[in-house]
Amino acid sequence: MIVLAGPSGAGKSRLAERIGLPVLRLDDFYKDGDDPTLPRIAEGANRGIVDWDVPESWLLDDAMAAVEELCRTGRAEVPVYEIAQNGRCGWQTLDLDGSDLYVAEGIFAQEIVQRCQQAGLLAAAYCVRQHPMVTFWRRLTRDLREHRKPPLVLVRRGWVLMRDQQRVVSHAVGMGCRPLTPDQAYAAAVALRS
Repeated sequence: MIVLAGPSGAGKSRLAERIGLPVLRLDDFYKDGDDPTLPRIAEGANRGIVDWDVPESWLLDDAMAAVEELCRTGRAEVPVYEIAQNGRCGWQTLDLDGSDLYVAEGIFAQEIVQRCQQAGLLAAAYCVRQHPMVTFWRRLTRDLREHRKPPLVLVRRGWVLMRDQQRVVSHAVGMGCRPLTPDQAYAAAVALRS
């Protein structure tokens, strides 16, 4: 498995499609919006809203079960998550169709790297990064286009995430990811394929 981690809006999903391998969307393993264990922002203008940008809003064990099933059998039943609806809206079968490699991408992808490495499932792990203003703009335009949350929430939260981007990248690197631009990660993944 090739892991693509990195800040929201850095280009992970676009890069995963560009690589041309089957893709496991780790962001589909978010908790449902009515889950009482969801973390909340404690201060500032966004106080009280769900903090979707911390790993506690995500189901690590469910994601790992899908990763292990894909590596063992080449297929897995995975959830389909609709961010605008704050929850799962169905299931689909992800089939590797005989591919020896696949991509797992998402904002919490770094959280699976060490477990996958220990289990012998990891081919590579990259943290996709760009200039913080590029990431902010791409995230904002995507989230507005997809009506993910109210515009004011998106702008405020985007500003906080932009200021936190270096910490996110440093955390991913600390978890075993190599920091690369999208073009560098693409070249590395293509080299792995061949």
